[in-house]
Amino acid sequence: MGLFDKDPEKDKRGDKPKADFSNVQGGSSTTAPQARAEVEVRSYTVVAGDSLSKIAKREYGDAQKWRQIYDANRDQIKDPDLIYPGQVLTLPAGQ
Repeated sequence: MGLFDKDPEKDKRGDKPKADFSNVQGGSSTTAPQARAEVEVRSYTVVAGDSLSKIAKREYGDAQKWRQIYDANRDQIKDPDLIYPGQVLTLPAGQ
């Protein structure tokens, strides 16, 4: 038998195992990055006794990341040592 002399009945008999897609679930996946604003930005309401370093320690596990919070909130924080209960701060993604 040559290359073009396939037996069409062979494929019909099921000599090859068929692919089983019975456990495939719907959905989608993508490797495209999502906008940071959609995923990683949160807000935090300052309570009495808070400081930027305390918030950074609690939220990011590292008090030294206080500057990330400060930089994200420069429009409402003039002095990083002075934040007030009730202020709503933006918490950027911890890096």
